[in-house]
Amino acid sequence: MSKEESGSVRFPKEGELLGEVIQSLGYDRVKVRCEDNEIRICRIPGKFKKKEWLEEGAIVLVLPWYGMQEKTRGDILHIYKRQELKELEKAGYLKRLKG
Repeated sequence: MSKEESGSVRFPKEGELLGEVIQSLGYDRVKVRCEDNEIRICRIPGKFKKKEWLEEGAIVLVLPWYGMQEKTRGDILHIYKRQELKELEKAGYLKRLKG
C-alpha cells in the first residue's frame, strides 16, 4: 500500500512552509512563492528526479535554509499529489498559502 493510499498526508512541521512553484529555473532548481510571501529558489533533491515532475502551480513543502539565506533559498521536501491537496484543503493549510 502506498503512502497516498494509506491516507497519511505529509503536513508541514515547525520550520517548514507550503509553497507554490511559480517558475522552473533548470539545474534542479525552481522558484517558489511560500506561504510567508517570500519568493525562494529551491533545490529539487535527487529522490524526486525522474519520479516526480514539477510544473508551475504545483504545491510543495519547503524547508528554508535557516541561518543562511533563509528568505531567498530552500529545499523541496515533498511534492503534493492531487489527493493530498484535498486533505490539505480540508485541514485548512491551503488557506495559509493563498491568503
